[in-house]
Amino acid sequence: MSKVNVGLIGTGFVGDIHAAAFKMVPDAQVVAVASPTPGKAKAFAEERGIPRAMEDYRDLLALDEVDMVTLCLPNDLHAQVTIDAAAAGKHVLCEKPLCRTLEEADRMIEACRRAGVLLMYAEELCFAPKYVRAKTLVDEGALGRAFLVKQSEEHFGPHMPWFWDVDRSGGGVLLDMGCHSIEYARWVFGKPTVKSVLASLGTYVHGERTRGEDHSFCIVEYEGGKTGLAENSWAKTGGVDDRCEIYGSGGFTRADLLRGSSLLTYSESGYGYAVEKVASTSGYTFTMFEEIWNYGFPQEMAHFVRCVRGEEEPVETGEDGREVLKIICAAYESAGTGRRIEWPYDPPKVDKPIDLWLGT
Repeated sequence: MSKVNVGLIGTGFVGDIHAAAFKMVPDAQVVAVASPTPGKAKAFAEERGIPRAMEDYRDLLALDEVDMVTLCLPNDLHAQVTIDAAAAGKHVLCEKPLCRTLEEADRMIEACRRAGVLLMYAEELCFAPKYVRAKTLVDEGALGRAFLVKQSEEHFGPHMPWFWDVDRSGGGVLLDMGCHSIEYARWVFGKPTVKSVLASLGTYVHGERTRGEDHSFCIVEYEGGKTGLAENSWAKTGGVDDRCEIYGSGGFTRADLLRGSSLLTYSESGYGYAVEKVASTSGYTFTMFEEIWNYGFPQEMAHFVRCVRGEEEPVETGEDGREVLKIICAAYESAGTGRRIEWPYDPPKVDKPIDLWLGT
């Protein structure tokens, strides 16, 4: 196979990141983009040199030259677009979280299995250079027996308005960013079996904007004496924090994803991207450079392209995305009931994970 031809579905914040990341992958090229907003796909394509633009993603799926699609869509659209893409014979790279319910996840996995295409789960922290190095220290035995992974991502709110609507997103910060923290710890440990989940959630700052939680704690206990601690926030002012710590019987490591690759900046007016002024870049901030590379997006895309070419097996699959979603369901139920959720676990059937916390 020569270059892998990519169809980009979605032109928001994450779609822009994916388009930029694929430009750094020599073996891939974005050949088409789709967005339902009139004129948006056309403008997006013209700005980035993408040959084809359309408003209906199904027209993109009908293109013979497209080998794989990357989904940069609101969470409530992931399942149907994946199923349609599989039916069209396209490999699928789906942004996190995989979808909103385990039933949707099962349909996505089965559709791709039946069609003989890959369903790949976009968890970029498994490709972020600092975090990859931290896992390598564990794999090499430099820390002894790893028993605790703490990971947190915190800032003052999501980058697109639909995240605030729990009917579209399926949940708050736990679902939006806790999925990163949960899967990173699970990956470092070698994806062991879960024993229990305990969580505490609250809406402390953004209650006028959302029914979703804006700060969350989640403790995942795995077999073999391993624990993952995820703390995530939409309520933290002063810019983005993204950090991990790994404790072992013979050592410790800490990685700050942003601080070692940023500039300490003071700006009275602010700069850059802030959606609806939820996030501010005025005052003191840490200004990133080569942000897409440091977060692992080009490395992630290059890996999944090699998977489409048949050269590697996916590090993150639809099944991994499903397991993360199952853990998140347990966390919402734990916070809603005030008890630890033990495995084996069969979540109650709900329209969206946050219903297990809200009681709806």
